[in-house]
Formats: sequence, structure tokens, C-alpha cells
Amino acid sequence: MIDFLAEAPVPGDLDVVWHAGWPSPMHDPAPEIQVHAYSEHTVILRQNMSAHFEAPFMFLLFGNDRALLLDTGASPDPAHLPLRATVDRLVEVWLDHHPRERYELVVAHTHGHGDHVAGDGQFADRPDTVVVGSSLEDVTEYFGFDAWPERQQVFDLGGRILDLVPGPGHHPSAVVFHDRHTGLLFTGDSLYPGRLYVADLDAYAATVDRLIAFCAERPVTHVLGCHIEMTRTPDADYPRGTTHQPDEPPLQLAPHHLRRLREALARREGPAGEFIVVYQG
Repeated sequence: MIDFLAEAPVPGDLDVVWHAGWPSPMHDPAPEIQVHAYSEHTVILRQNMSAHFEAPFMFLLFGNDRALLLDTGASPDPAHLPLRATVDRLVEVWLDHHPRERYELVVAHTHGHGDHVAGDGQFADRPDTVVVGSSLEDVTEYFGFDAWPERQQVFDLGGRILDLVPGPGHHPSAVVFHDRHTGLLFTGDSLYPGRLYVADLDAYAATVDRLIAFCAERPVTHVLGCHIEMTRTPDADYPRGTTHQPDEPPLQLAPHHLRRLREALARREGPAGEFIVVYQG
């Protein structure tokens, strides 16, 4: 059995150049999914921007009893997003090094927007697999939230413990996942280097307050959202629908960006350096 709490949070590798599309999407030589091993037990995936402009990130976390796939991308067709085949291959390789008689896969989501759930159907008939629905009822029932959105929950992958923080404001059933093993905070579309769409300002601000308080109590190594939409120039983003972003900044942000986001929300500001707040509600 792997001890996922020993020396936690363990370091990982974010020295990676993310593929950011191609000048001619039809001729992009890169694969549909870029796969990067953050560590032996943590994999970051990104859908090719040439296949879908949203180019969402997805995350695969391995525990002793089960793996967790966070989000399933923006395309249902395996030709544009061979997610099932990619995940199956990654699980097979991991199990070759860490054999188990039975191993489960849980497919869950940072939130329920279409560019994060489109690939769910690829896992519908996969053995030993649970696909968690994206509605608020589905999320609260499966993970056992009993006082949404005020009370947190934990989810055990088999010695690898995740803290689940309710994250509504961008989407009603959004959840932020914190991995105690790596210290990574997976914020979905609540915080990333791009346009942060606020559907419910009060709920969004309360979510950011919860996350700031959480980060004050737990070690957080990096904040990983699900998109990159900014350029390396502060306050300058790529237009929506862009399929080639050659001047992308890194994916990772830090806990102090949550405080900057809270200040922007309080002033109802938009551009804030590494991200731009867009008020919809």
C-alpha cells in the first residue's frame, strides 16, 4: 500500500510547455490530448485547442483503491477527444507498477458546464466505474455534502484524501478539490488565468472567502484551474474562440491570487493582472 500522507505535500513537475493550438487547426501535428505526469500518481491532461477552442484541462489522481478523473473535456466524440482510451492506458500503466485485484475509477467534475462534461458518455459502459452526475443533487448525494455550501466534505481514494470545498458562483454545483498528497488545489473555472465568469456574485464571493480561509489552514502548493485564456501581458486575454495561443502564461496560480480575486469582486473590477472577472449576474 502506498502511503500518500508521508512527507505531504510531495513536490511535482510543472516544468511543461502546454500545447496551445496551431496556426492551422486542421494541420495540427499534436495529439488530441496532451498528457503530463505531475508525479507518479498525478496526471494532468489537456484537450488540444485545435480540436476545441476551450482546450480544458483534466486531472487524473491515483489512490490505493480508486482513481479520480476530474472533468471529461469539451468533445463527446473520441475522434476529437480519445479520453477513455487515454485514461485506460494510464490506469493500465499505473496498475502495472502497483497491481491491484480490483481498481475503481470515479469520474467527477469541477462543475457541470458542457466543456467539462462532454466526454462522460465514453465511460458509461466502463467496468468498475462510477460517473458522478453534474447536478447539485447528484454532487451532494454522491460526496455526502450535508450542509451545502457551508460545510466541506472529504473523499478518500484509498489513503489519498481529498478535501472538497463547495464552490458555487460560476456554476451551482461547482466543487473545489484539494489533494493533501500534492497540496494541489483544483479550482475548475472559479480561478484560472483567463476570464472568470461570475453568474452569482454573492455566491462567488462566498466561495472565494471559503477558499481563502481554507488556504490559511491547509498547505496549498499550486492553484490549478481548467483553462488558460490570458497572454503573458497583464490584463490581456486571447479572444474567445481562439485556437492558437502562442504567448500563454503558465497554468498554475497561487493562493495569493484568491485574495486578489476577492478584492476585484469587492470593487466589481474586471481585469486583475493574471485574470479578468466577467460579471454575468
